[in-house]
Amino acid sequence: MRKYDLTEGSILRKLLLVAVPIMGTQLMQMTYNLTDMFWLGRMGGQQSIDAVAASGTAGMFMWLSMGLMMIGRMGSEIGVSQNLGRKDPDTARKFSQNALFIAAILGLAYGCAAVFLSNQMISFFGIRETRVAQAAANYLRIVGFGCPLTFLSGAITGTFNGSGNSRLSFIANFSGLAINMILDPILIFAGGMGVFGAAAATVAAQAAVLVIFLVAVKKSKDRPFGEYRFFVKPSSDKIIQIFKWSLPIACESTLFTVLSMTTTKFISPYGVDAIATQRVGTQIESLSWLIGGGFGSAVTAFTGQNFGAGKWSRIQRGFRVSTVAMLIWGIIVTVLFFFRGSQLFYIFLWDETPLEMSARFMQILVICQIATCLEGVSAGYFRGMGRTMPPTVTSIAFNLARVGLAYVLSLTSLGLYGVWLGVAVGALARGAAIFIWSFVDARKKPKIDAADKV
Repeated sequence: MRKYDLTEGSILRKLLLVAVPIMGTQLMQMTYNLTDMFWLGRMGGQQSIDAVAASGTAGMFMWLSMGLMMIGRMGSEIGVSQNLGRKDPDTARKFSQNALFIAAILGLAYGCAAVFLSNQMISFFGIRETRVAQAAANYLRIVGFGCPLTFLSGAITGTFNGSGNSRLSFIANFSGLAINMILDPILIFAGGMGVFGAAAATVAAQAAVLVIFLVAVKKSKDRPFGEYRFFVKPSSDKIIQIFKWSLPIACESTLFTVLSMTTTKFISPYGVDAIATQRVGTQIESLSWLIGGGFGSAVTAFTGQNFGAGKWSRIQRGFRVSTVAMLIWGIIVTVLFFFRGSQLFYIFLWDETPLEMSARFMQILVICQIATCLEGVSAGYFRGMGRTMPPTVTSIAFNLARVGLAYVLSLTSLGLYGVWLGVAVGALARGAAIFIWSFVDARKKPKIDAADKV
């Protein structure tokens, strides 16, 4: 396990050791959705636009579930990283096991809601096209069965990430992606299941990922703990601490999604073409926010282990290195979106009507890409120390503001583009605010490590 000890060795190399597999995993999770859209977009004509809009609308509720899933994942990620940094593997394992227990309960609860309340949930968007609304409800009902699987996988992912070994998460998700890519065309076209085939393929892939994780945590030579039991008596103090760490993150993620769903509701009156454009564009934009979030998870693990070890100077150097890396990536994505963003739509939608919207949509998005990348680093820095409130407070405040701005601008002559402009400006302000906060905070931290103090 010395290989995954983030308290020693080259900072950039150790950060990349954790970050690259996590970013690869994040990209693969994005590719799950893109794979569905790719094949659904090949159904042809209006049918393909309807299918993409339906899966995208239902997907908002899967996105909403990420807030609850983060309770188990961040609880294990912070608890494992900090206690391994303190050289206390027993406590680290207990945090992981209790996070797994929480994930099982929350995943089952949310899955039941998705299965039994799908029609009521989809009605929130007020979609005018009945066929699209019904297809979205059916898609949500199917993927709801995969919620407990995803929640459990998230908690185990946090355990491996917190230990510095994110490679196994990459392997598990790569396997799931391969299964999804194979099953999608078979079920969508050969099986004649359309949107429902895409949902079934996703659940099958999620099941495969969980099986790999369960085997890895017990048998892998690189597992964080020599002995690991899945069924243990819950520890009230560990559960309380997990919620103290993770509840702000869960609230932040949930509110972010609810507000994003609200802006989608603003878009619904503009028709299914606008919904499909938003869905595809958001997935393309994940090149910045998923990569930024993935690198942020590496920063969480890095900061957590060094926080536990009292290595303040190493935390500060890690923050600077991470900032430079994500600044470079943000510039690359900004240039790509501005000059080639609309062309990426051709991969998923061939119909020319939504493509007419794509150029403006992508040019609006370039406003906030650098700030979005830096936001991931800043949030990871705070979370690694167990200080989850700063990113939460910033996120909630600016997300509320950007929804209000989107609504106001939608009432102007900008219309649909006003909604997208309000969202982009709000994301720019949010990312800039949390980065400034973390930058100032890092400069105030001790310059001498705990072990060097007399």
